[in-house]
Amino acid sequence: MINGRDKERAREREIRKERKKRGNRKYGQAKLRHAKKGIYSLMVAIAVVIIFAILILTAFLHKGQSSAIIGSFGLFTIILAVIGLVIGVKGFRERDKNYVTCKWGIGLNGFILFSLISMFIRGIV
Repeated sequence: MINGRDKERAREREIRKERKKRGNRKYGQAKLRHAKKGIYSLMVAIAVVIIFAILILTAFLHKGQSSAIIGSFGLFTIILAVIGLVIGVKGFRERDKNYVTCKWGIGLNGFILFSLISMFIRGIV
């Protein structure tokens, strides 16, 4: 038989469980975590910027004599930027997450991709 004390304890447990679920944030909502794929997209964008800076430095130090290596790594960075864009878009599929990193990753990868493609086309023409 369930007495009044057991019912009261069960009710208190439910209340504690509900409070824990809500968290202690403003208006009772728990803080959202960043989307993992958004973080990956942002990391890819940062990696592309670093690789591109290294390529520019290498071209400057070698006085333009290492064009094949720089061209191949340039195409590799274009592929990485496309991968970063795709990962950023897929990050929006994660539920109950903060999508700021997805937006930044898509924006940076898109800008880098546009810049690299425009430089590539300008070099051909």
